[in-house]
Amino acid sequence: MKRTWNKITCLLLTAALAAGMCAGCSPRKKVSGGSGKLSIVATVFPQYDFARQIAGDRADVTMLLKPGMEAHSYEPSPKDIIGISQCDLFLNVGGESESWLDSVLESADNHAMKIVSALDCVDPLEEETVEGMQSKEHHHAHEHDHDHGEEAESEDHEEVRDGDGEEEYDEHVWTSPMNAIAIVNRINGALCEIDPDNAEYYCGNTARYVAELMRLDNAFRDTVVGAKRHLIVFGDRFPLLYFVREYGLDYYAAFPGCAAETEPSAATVAFLIDAVKREQVPVIFYIELSNHKVADAIAECTGTGTAQFNTCHNITADDFEAGESYVSLMQANVEILREALQ
Repeated sequence: MKRTWNKITCLLLTAALAAGMCAGCSPRKKVSGGSGKLSIVATVFPQYDFARQIAGDRADVTMLLKPGMEAHSYEPSPKDIIGISQCDLFLNVGGESESWLDSVLESADNHAMKIVSALDCVDPLEEETVEGMQSKEHHHAHEHDHDHGEEAESEDHEEVRDGDGEEEYDEHVWTSPMNAIAIVNRINGALCEIDPDNAEYYCGNTARYVAELMRLDNAFRDTVVGAKRHLIVFGDRFPLLYFVREYGLDYYAAFPGCAAETEPSAATVAFLIDAVKREQVPVIFYIELSNHKVADAIAECTGTGTAQFNTCHNITADDFEAGESYVSLMQANVEILREALQ
């Protein structure tokens, strides 16, 4: 998942930083365009939404990943980099999908900026390959040929490593509402430290929001406890390890969450079709911003339905304009999960 920046682009961005950010050399607070509000920059939707729930009208919150954009194709523009360098609080994921972070933060001479990385808020889980899933050897082009995939997939779970042999982690830590609470509390702590005059306001908003997240967590637990099955099937990538571990669910999927491919092998599709028929799974899931072709193909072969399961990494432009939130999207997951587990 690592990406190498174009050298010319790096030089241009460095020049932009040097020319436009001298004011960042000294500690400061509330720099958002002279509005008197804190400036918060978030790379992806969940942290953006968490921040606006906590900060309310005391901050200007910016999301770098535009609605509808594929997260793994994002690279910051010069404007984005300047926004990061001048913000009071920078919220990021902190994983391989944001491999550009180190270069940007090294260039940002803003010692007062606070940084909260989602992966630092929880115990990270390594990506895994489960039975039937497109093998890691295939989608990472490792030394083993895919024809030997059956042997690799004979284990229930295998760790996924990148092309350098390093572990890859599921970065979607917020898919567990309990993890979301941990991130929210860390954001609140950072805001109170940056702006102690409004600490009571931030803490009050945090308490109310954590109560919402606890209700969401309880809804998922009630759904799972009352279900007759505990298996879900994704005809898509599966960036939901934290979710299934939190609620004790089993899963089959076409790809690990870190996979870039959208075309699984015939063996993977056949396995998923057989599993759906054998377990009488009523719903095949796909994730947001997916073409859901694999899920549709499996559904057509098995006579089942399909549904979107929100990972919340990003949302569509229409959902963004409609005011959808992390809680509303996850509440939609509660309803569709209830159907899938019956």
